[in-house]
Amino acid sequence: MADYTDIPWPAGYAQFHPRRWLSGGHLQTIFGNLLPRQNSLPQPVAQLVEVSPAHGTQISTQLLCECHWQPLPERPTRPTVILLHGLEGSSSSQYVIGNAMKLWRSGCNVVRMNMRNCGGTEQLTPTLYHSGLSQDVEGVMRYFLETQSLQSIALIGYSMGGNLVLKCVGDMGANAPRQLRAVVGVSPVVDMAESADALHEPMNRLYERRFLRAMLKRFRRKSMLFPRAFDPQRGAHITSLREYDERITALYAGYKNADDYYFRAAAARVLDKIALPTLLIHASDDPFIRFTAATRAAIAANPQITWLETEHGGHCAFLATPNPAADDDGYWAETTARKFILRRCAVS
Repeated sequence: MADYTDIPWPAGYAQFHPRRWLSGGHLQTIFGNLLPRQNSLPQPVAQLVEVSPAHGTQISTQLLCECHWQPLPERPTRPTVILLHGLEGSSSSQYVIGNAMKLWRSGCNVVRMNMRNCGGTEQLTPTLYHSGLSQDVEGVMRYFLETQSLQSIALIGYSMGGNLVLKCVGDMGANAPRQLRAVVGVSPVVDMAESADALHEPMNRLYERRFLRAMLKRFRRKSMLFPRAFDPQRGAHITSLREYDERITALYAGYKNADDYYFRAAAARVLDKIALPTLLIHASDDPFIRFTAATRAAIAANPQITWLETEHGGHCAFLATPNPAADDDGYWAETTARKFILRRCAVS
């Protein structure tokens, strides 16, 4: 694993200090998922966004977005942040809620986006979801830019969602909408093959089994909803994420095999094309996210990318000691992402 000091810490960003007794990557990862979060957000407005039209006998694909809008007439002038969850997460994932509360209190509009099939929406698309569907992020962004006349927008993605938002802006390059001001990836899976293989290491099998149980359960539901499209037997006896992607994702998403999927869907290929302010947050002790030397070189060579690699923090956790006097709940990555975005999307 690369030394976390290989890219210097940039000026102007607070260092991360793990919460007492939670300095290990596994402890951070586990407690980051288990600690309860209070949801103080207002009731969301549910919006279905069509990202792929119906054709032939196939239904369209719609994504469920849970929106928290600031009041009119100020709404279009307020920064809007689209939040995207990770593998087998949803718009209700605790880190999505945590980010949303901080941004909402700061005067932002917040859109909690569900990937295809997630958040109980399996019936809204005839397809599976996967890491190559960055066009869904662009579709949702452009939909809200048009329908709400928004003046500034930003993207935050965690884990798999981090790969999707980074691939989205990398694919757009210099052609991104002028309203898109900032992008944040937290624990992003940009080197997909290396991270999938790390997930299969003995120390990480607990995480892998948890993901696989949820993914295979969802695949069985999809097979019942769309029996002519999916063969439930393809999910039999799968014991690794790579095997799932070889037997299911690659077949149904149009890739040759798992390696082809990991290469073509990885944001690592387009990091050099990112042309707007982007923040990447990664912990050196993340149990299963890996960054190759080539990816690190691409990050260091792109002046638009700010790289924050901490010694501790685990996967999507970054639990620091709370400081109620400073209105700091101890979720360092959320606070850092909020500050990054507000610097680039000033509230009017």
